[in-house]
Amino acid sequence: MITPRQRYSGPTVGYFSMEVGLSPDIPTYSGGLGVLAGDTLRAAADLDMPMIGVTLLHRQGYVRQHLDSVGNQSESPRSWDPSTQLEAMDTIVTIEIDNRPVQIRAWRYEIHGSVNGGRVPVYFLDTFLPENDSEAQKLTDNLYGGDQRYRLSQEAVLGLGGVAMLTALGHTDVDVFHMNEGHAALLAIELLRLQLDSRSPGDLNGTDINAVRGHCVFTTHTPVPAGHDQFPEQLVRQVLGDRISEVILASSCFQDGTLNMTFLALRFSRYVNGVALRHGEVARSMFPQYPIDSITNGVHATTWTSPPFQRLFDSYIPEWRKDNLYLRYAVSLPLEAVANAHREAKEAFFHEIDRRTGTKLDPSVLTLGFARRATPYKRADLLFTDTARLRRIADRFGPFQIVFGGKAHPRDEGGKELIRRVYRAASELSDVVRVVYLEDYDMSLGMLFCSGVDVWLNTPQKPLEASGTSGMKAALNAVPSLSVIDGWWVEGHVEGITGWAIGNDRPESDTEQEISSLYDQLEFSIAPMYYKRPLDFAAIGRWSIALNGSFFNSQRMVSQYAMNAYQHVAREPELMLAEV
Repeated sequence: MITPRQRYSGPTVGYFSMEVGLSPDIPTYSGGLGVLAGDTLRAAADLDMPMIGVTLLHRQGYVRQHLDSVGNQSESPRSWDPSTQLEAMDTIVTIEIDNRPVQIRAWRYEIHGSVNGGRVPVYFLDTFLPENDSEAQKLTDNLYGGDQRYRLSQEAVLGLGGVAMLTALGHTDVDVFHMNEGHAALLAIELLRLQLDSRSPGDLNGTDINAVRGHCVFTTHTPVPAGHDQFPEQLVRQVLGDRISEVILASSCFQDGTLNMTFLALRFSRYVNGVALRHGEVARSMFPQYPIDSITNGVHATTWTSPPFQRLFDSYIPEWRKDNLYLRYAVSLPLEAVANAHREAKEAFFHEIDRRTGTKLDPSVLTLGFARRATPYKRADLLFTDTARLRRIADRFGPFQIVFGGKAHPRDEGGKELIRRVYRAASELSDVVRVVYLEDYDMSLGMLFCSGVDVWLNTPQKPLEASGTSGMKAALNAVPSLSVIDGWWVEGHVEGITGWAIGNDRPESDTEQEISSLYDQLEFSIAPMYYKRPLDFAAIGRWSIALNGSFFNSQRMVSQYAMNAYQHVAREPELMLAEV
């Protein structure tokens, strides 16, 4: 594995993602996909890897969430001024969208590696220019907003415009183009157009396609067919124009009159991966004609480790920042020190809850945390299925606390109803279970959330969780998971050591069995240990650091991309596109 101690000698990588989470002050992310992209780029900087990030500016950000007293969600724009965070670049590129030229500029952010001085630039593409008409100016306003035409236009800015921008900025040494999800798949069509040069699309041949494939890597995050962007051919021709559409047609990427962006990315990628071992299995069953590997996600350890645990690791494991694998030595940390660091992180989180809501939680009480996108398959309300059982558990061990966070997409009515159900359950159980739903969950709140609860709850419907990363962040802070065995938890779960399983390890959910298992774990494993054997509980947290924190980090993940994807792709000299 590559570590910051070693010098990466592989190719330069262009990393394309519709969203990137770099800072709470740059609200160009909605959730896990964007935060993962940010962690990937941070790890590349730590490893001094030549990587360049490309994303959209999203001037209106993702939505700001507002919740009323009964859990009704409303939204407002999260407008921000890029000039306060980013450097404006003078370079302008032009692409065609809807039969008119659209000009694109870039804003630059530079990530400084936290270990050895590596630098990774990230370019945010922006169409808010006076040369563009009002509709074109809005193309980089909203993340996941608008209709199909708006979405396809955004993907054109990212894929077609992103490749053009790298060339115009002088990044002609990019050898690998990494598509983080199918939103970026049009970059392959731009590479193919450049490969054709002055030839007509009708002259396209297998050598041209293989030349582009030799430069492309694709990471898929979606475990269900409905989650993949698909656009009708007529719309594609209207938005992208005849030349690009003919290239798509000549490369056999229209299927039954539809352009599926996942199929486009699969067709033009030499290396494809899912984001966890089980997700790789699911992806291979969905797309059996393509070889799909697995690289399990990871989180950026120094970003997501809370200050109390950073100080603890610095004292006992000083090499952990340079090489996250050293966190395996957390197994020798004094349990009292682990418990004290966790108590400090918990008190900091509860102070923030009090500041935001006026609710004073008790740090001595068992507290569960659940923070992720509010959408039905995440099943945030599974814990409230049998309120009578919850009351019996509370009667036996005393009241406990649950903290929720997460936004529903503005058009996800099922997700909004899920939040309302959590609010109703909280009201019904208010005498025995204290429930707080924190409004407008973002990166800054997430940093406190993942370290400030006692148990990280995760209840997705299998097999819909591709990976999940919030439990990895919790593990870095000695917070064990109580989770359905799906996504990364298939690999990270060791029963009673790194946390606890909900249900069985079969690939499909058995809801009734999972509900029963959830309550059994709370009543017979977690609550008794927390209240009667606190040092044993701290030992579970210590194992979470040693086994999961040391592995499920972005340093390991990016090293695997370097060895399995980037260097493998670049070993084919006959496929090089030096002019790109």
